[in-house]
Amino acid sequence: QVQLAESGGGLVQPGGSLRLSCKLSGATFNRYTMYWYRQAPGKERELVAFITPFGDPPHYGDSAKGRFTISRDNVEKVMSLQIDNVEAEDTAVYYCKAQSPWEAEEYWGQGTQVIVSS
Repeated sequence: QVQLAESGGGLVQPGGSLRLSCKLSGATFNRYTMYWYRQAPGKERELVAFITPFGDPPHYGDSAKGRFTISRDNVEKVMSLQIDNVEAEDTAVYYCKAQSPWEAEEYWGQGTQVIVSS
């Protein structure tokens, strides 16, 4: 059974940093492109970033350029998202997704809440 488990969310002050993690179990990690999405209160879910298993540069959504860094560890089966200089607008539930580049197969995590507040 394939599962994704996010961690690292919580309360952070504006200007601080946060590192989210997403661990895959039950499947071969380097078969999947890994994504981070987020959904702020009252808004639609939006793409934050993704990273493929092929070693090419990560892709960032428009709202994530500059302060967000996505990475993956194919040995530990973990994807991470570093958020620096957090802003109130970063308050959201952050979800990870694993999607096969070759077939219609994808999995979602349950999400981790990030609240930016002083």
